[in-house]
Amino acid sequence: MARFSEDELVNFTKPPSDTEEAKLENAERMVKEALREDKTLQEMDTTVFGQGSYANDTNVRLNSDIDINVRYNSVFYFDLPQGKVRSDFGLNSPSTYTFSEYKKAVENALVKKFGRSAVTPYDKCITISASPSRVETDVVPTWLYRRYSEDGSSVEGVKFIADSGSVIKNFPIQHIENGKEKNALTQKRFKRLTRIFRRIRYHMIDNHVPVNDHITSFLVECLVWNVPNRIFNDYHNWTNRLRNSLVWLYGNTDEDSKCKEWGEVSEYLYLFRPSRKWSREDVNNYIVQMWGYVGYD
Repeated sequence: MARFSEDELVNFTKPPSDTEEAKLENAERMVKEALREDKTLQEMDTTVFGQGSYANDTNVRLNSDIDINVRYNSVFYFDLPQGKVRSDFGLNSPSTYTFSEYKKAVENALVKKFGRSAVTPYDKCITISASPSRVETDVVPTWLYRRYSEDGSSVEGVKFIADSGSVIKNFPIQHIENGKEKNALTQKRFKRLTRIFRRIRYHMIDNHVPVNDHITSFLVECLVWNVPNRIFNDYHNWTNRLRNSLVWLYGNTDEDSKCKEWGEVSEYLYLFRPSRKWSREDVNNYIVQMWGYVGYD
C-alpha cells in the first residue's frame, strides 16, 4: 500500500505559506539597502537577485534560508573556446581587483547594516541570521561570468571562488526562466511535482532513512526538470504523475548512455560528469530507495 494518499500528495504540492514571495522580496530589499548605504559598494556596478528554491518557487520548508546573489559586473571571469586567446575576443588585461577583496567588501557592507553578531562569513556565502523581521539569508557574492563561443557570442552566468579555493560557475537566471517555461508547458505541474519530490526526501530524512548526502534538493529539482512534459500532462492525478516519473527516472538512469546529455535546469551545465559530487549510480539507487519508501508495487 502506498505511504501517501492522493490528498497528502496534493498538500505536498503547495508552498509552505502564502508569504514566501514577500520574504524573498524583503531579503532582496535589505541586501540592496546595505550595498546602497556602503560608500565602497554604492559606486560599483552590482546586480542583486534571488536564487535557489525561494526564487524558483520550489521551497517546501517554512522559514528555510533565502539565497541572494550579489553579482559584480564591472569585471568578469570568462572561458574561451579551445585554442582561442584574449585578443581574439577583444578582452582587456586582467583586473587587479580580486574576488576576495570583493567578498570582503560585501561582508563589510552587511556588517554595517545588520551588525557584526548577525553576519557570519562562510566558505561560499555570507549569512545574515534570522530575526523577528527577517528569514535567515545567505548572501552569495559573485562575479559576472561569460562563456564564449567560436562566433564571438557569449552566455552570461556567475562565478565565484570559495574560501576553500573551489571554483563555482552557474547560471541562476537561466535556471529561473527555464523553470517558469516548463511550469507553463506542464499546467503549473513542474514546480508542484518538484515540491512533492523534495517533501518526500525530507520525509525520508526525518524518518532516519539513510539518504545519500549527494542527493541534494538542487539535484532533485534537476531530475524532475528532465522528466518529459507528457508525464506531467498525460496523467490525471499526483499519484500517477509521481509513480510514472519515478519509473521514467529509474529506467533512464540505469546506464550512462541514457542520461549523459542531461542538463541542469539552466541547460548550460551537464548534470552527470566526473566533476559533480553526485553520480548517475547515486541517482539510480536513490530512485529505487524512494520507490520503496513511497510503497509502490
